[in-house]
Amino acid sequence: MDDATPQRGRRPARGGAAALTGLAAGALGLAVATALAALWSLLGLGRGVPSPLPALGAAFVDATPLWLKNLAVSLFGTADKLALGIGMVLVVAVAVAGVGLVARTRHTLAGVAAAALIGVVLAAVLTRPGAAPSDAAPTVLGGIAWWLALGRLGATVDGPGPSRRQVVALAGSAVALGALVPVSGRLGVVDRAQLRLPDGGPQPAVDGADLQVSGAVPWLVPADAFYRIDTALLVPRLAAGDWSLRVWGEVEREVTLTWADLLAQPLVRRHVTLACVSNEVGGDLVGNALWTGWPVREVLARAGPRPGADMVLSRSVDGWTAGTPLAALTDGRDALLAVAMNGQPLPLEHGFPVRLVVPGLYGYVSATKWVTELKVTRFAVDQGYWTPRGWSALGPVKTSSRIDVPRSGASVAAGRVAVAGVAWAMHRGITGVQVRVDEGPWADARLAVEPTVDSWRQWVYDWAATAGSHVLTVRARDATGQWQTAAAARADPDGATGHHSVTVRVT
Repeated sequence: MDDATPQRGRRPARGGAAALTGLAAGALGLAVATALAALWSLLGLGRGVPSPLPALGAAFVDATPLWLKNLAVSLFGTADKLALGIGMVLVVAVAVAGVGLVARTRHTLAGVAAAALIGVVLAAVLTRPGAAPSDAAPTVLGGIAWWLALGRLGATVDGPGPSRRQVVALAGSAVALGALVPVSGRLGVVDRAQLRLPDGGPQPAVDGADLQVSGAVPWLVPADAFYRIDTALLVPRLAAGDWSLRVWGEVEREVTLTWADLLAQPLVRRHVTLACVSNEVGGDLVGNALWTGWPVREVLARAGPRPGADMVLSRSVDGWTAGTPLAALTDGRDALLAVAMNGQPLPLEHGFPVRLVVPGLYGYVSATKWVTELKVTRFAVDQGYWTPRGWSALGPVKTSSRIDVPRSGASVAAGRVAVAGVAWAMHRGITGVQVRVDEGPWADARLAVEPTVDSWRQWVYDWAATAGSHVLTVRARDATGQWQTAAAARADPDGATGHHSVTVRVT
């Protein structure tokens, strides 16, 4: 009998019902695979990323060209992962609905399409860093559940189609399984609130660092407001007691540091501003926090880098890497193996239990979260994750400044108006900020106290505002005496440049 011809006495499900059946069956299969992947990880069977959607997303991020990555960050900012997740769900939904639609009349063709989709997911799962053959099991079992559910509901030529009750029951099962995932994901994680960390020594003095201008970003950014840019679609969940750091490569002796070893060291507290290389002029992908940790130079001294080594390739537990100049980790700056942020254990999304913090370098070459490995090597031998994707290898932060208030497009009353913001040139420091109104002369702004050259510096300019529309522009000077350039440049390959301007209407 022709594969495209329904069996005599049977009538295939109508198109809409068949697509809905495919969607419900696909949701069940995905929920089964995701729940099993969580169980795999909990039992220690999963070595890479056995969960289908995060593996697909990670594979997509790995293959993303530089222009598309920049576009995503510019459009969605720190919500780029949410946008990618929604996009993936929509694509998968269309795919499984399509299989259900094809299956109503062409069973074999639908089977081939289903196998192809499962194969794509398997390829993503098995190419994740550290992946093992056992990581394939959740996807395979989820795929079997999908196909069995599709046949059971009768969307193929073997049945007349599903009832509404069957579809609702199947969708409910998928939701119930999906609800188990976050619960299982929390079972293997030490509660951060139970951790007791050393205080890290005396609190650095910060009197006068925050000018307290209404509407301006605070000098110290709360952890829940701190920007997050990374490639992890599924935030790694490590128990602090299970963490360890391997230092190896071109060293005299390999060193392994455990969580207990790290906490036994003399930790320090330092204010450091971090910046993302994708930050556009005037953007908010930059923030200042108080970090507690152990200087990286100390653990590197234990290992003893060999002559000729010039780079440290740090690796996250999820496989992401950053290539940091060895000099930036050993020249006396406060590069830390950080365990706390603003006095609390690191938030999961900011690298718990341990991350790197390196003043003066963009995050893509320094700020490795969930760090588990430091390989002492050379730039001629190794590259970090983003370097072969078009970013420069060294990544020093450029002198920049931003107007926080008034916002562009705001209306203010004539008279005295506080124009305020931040300027940064980490590990060099800011020595001057000037503001220009329209095409007038540059005028000096008042600077806040600078407790450390590794943090940004607040500034304020008292503007005698007159009626009309005005353009306000800011520029900063670092401790080398150089003013930030007015030349506009894109973020890639080594950071955006140009002066930040806002347009304000005075009434």
